[in-house]
Amino acid sequence: MLISAAAVVLSIAICQIFLGLALIALIASEARLDFPPVKAPLCAFLGLTAASWLLSGHLAAGLPQIRKFFVFSILLVACTVFRDGRYARWLAGAWFAAAAASAIRSLGQFEQKVRAARLLHEDFYQSYVGERITGFLSHWMTFSEVEMLILLVLLSWLFFSPHPVRWRTLLGALCAAVLAASLLASFTRSIWLATAVSSGYLTWHWRKKLLAAGPLLIAIVVIASPGAVKRRVQSMLSTRSDTSTSARIIMWRTGWRMIEAHPLLGVGPEEVAPEFHNYVPADVTNLPPAFYGHLHNLYIHYAAERGVPALLALLWLLARILRDHIRALRRALDEDRFVLYAVIAGVLGILVGAMFEVNLGDSEVLTVFLTLISLGYAAIARSKPAAQAPSD
Repeated sequence: MLISAAAVVLSIAICQIFLGLALIALIASEARLDFPPVKAPLCAFLGLTAASWLLSGHLAAGLPQIRKFFVFSILLVACTVFRDGRYARWLAGAWFAAAAASAIRSLGQFEQKVRAARLLHEDFYQSYVGERITGFLSHWMTFSEVEMLILLVLLSWLFFSPHPVRWRTLLGALCAAVLAASLLASFTRSIWLATAVSSGYLTWHWRKKLLAAGPLLIAIVVIASPGAVKRRVQSMLSTRSDTSTSARIIMWRTGWRMIEAHPLLGVGPEEVAPEFHNYVPADVTNLPPAFYGHLHNLYIHYAAERGVPALLALLWLLARILRDHIRALRRALDEDRFVLYAVIAGVLGILVGAMFEVNLGDSEVLTVFLTLISLGYAAIARSKPAAQAPSD
């Protein structure tokens, strides 16, 4: 399981192969199985997804989303395997190393793209936003989401974990700087916002006074950044400077029309793209250049694809995870506190990023997220005996 969880930063195929092997070995071992206390919301979400698929009339087309149910087996395997806190720290270290390697590769890709634009006398911004850095992964959005989640784990480790060895802290800080640089170079605006919110949460609980310097630090970074970064920041506030913003608005309006027509079970898994043109608002006469395979908003997309009840079940699941981990902080073991804070920050990052992307629809992102949740619930389980000791 450790190999599977660490490999997701490098290859989803290797990750899933080792996940399957870990699941088989776990079942064959007859060991006691642990599962997070989220069965009700998780079963509701998966059950409603299956119902939407069965009643959609497009079973073959929707099958990829049903096969993705396999990824949720991480909750069972990881919760069972990572009972010992040492394994959580080993996995965190493997994540840091793999993510840093991917980030270094991505910065090399960025430098190559800058040179190529200069040689061809192209506008770097225009040539880059359509083909950005990916590290070891296949798409810049996947790369950015995974790097963000691991950066949050790393920041939480730096802030809240005991550090008896100074060189580890320095190495961790260096890795964090590399990951932050790669996220800045990714030009992924939703990740910039999600990282700012979730890292702000961590900073608030570590050093509240430092949070006041956050806006100033962001302003300094933007001012000191190259012109292309400034243009990317400006595009977040204008539909004229970047067509992707106006395209997203059209996608969201189209999704609302799908929801109005199919509120209970949606149009069916994987059916948003084929049905998109049937629901485009009448006043939209021209679609800006963009990817229209999904709706670039997790909440609208899942409600349109699987129905409003399925979306509510997912929100119930995320709310339950937040509640459990916030409560557990009161009694957490010192060495496990960073895991609990990382889970909370990760959920916040996913919730913010979901306003602009279908982030949990990506297997790599979902794998890291579910593994992190499993580590959190394993830490909660380890804290219970300590909490009950005084009454024994």
